[in-house]
Amino acid sequence: MAKYLLLKHYRGGPKQHANAEAPMEDWAPAEITAHIQFMGDMIEDLKERGEFVDAQALAPQGDFVRYDGDGRPPVTDGPFAETKDLIAGWMVIDVDSRERAYEAAAHLSSAPGKDSLPLHEWIEVRPFLNEAPTVE
Repeated sequence: MAKYLLLKHYRGGPKQHANAEAPMEDWAPAEITAHIQFMGDMIEDLKERGEFVDAQALAPQGDFVRYDGDGRPPVTDGPFAETKDLIAGWMVIDVDSRERAYEAAAHLSSAPGKDSLPLHEWIEVRPFLNEAPTVE
């Protein structure tokens, strides 16, 4: 088994699908309910398979923070939607293969959105680092 992080992006990827462009605030309440139900159903399926580790939705607000030297306050920069990628949420799975991780990510990408159509959103699949790299 290997752990993978599935990152849901508000936008991003090689070419955004038209269905993924409408922000959630433009969706009807029933569309939001259907999307949340899909996410819950997917989590339950992953739990039944023994593959679910954790998941969380994220608010669009956030800041980039960096160290600016001893005795100095951190440097902050807010996310600007037009230039910075926004992560909608994440899911951690523990699966037998990269192919299974891709299968789970593709299913996550099919979550319904506006007009009840699949979002086709890009899901970033990142394996967890199992051990620190060896430096010789």
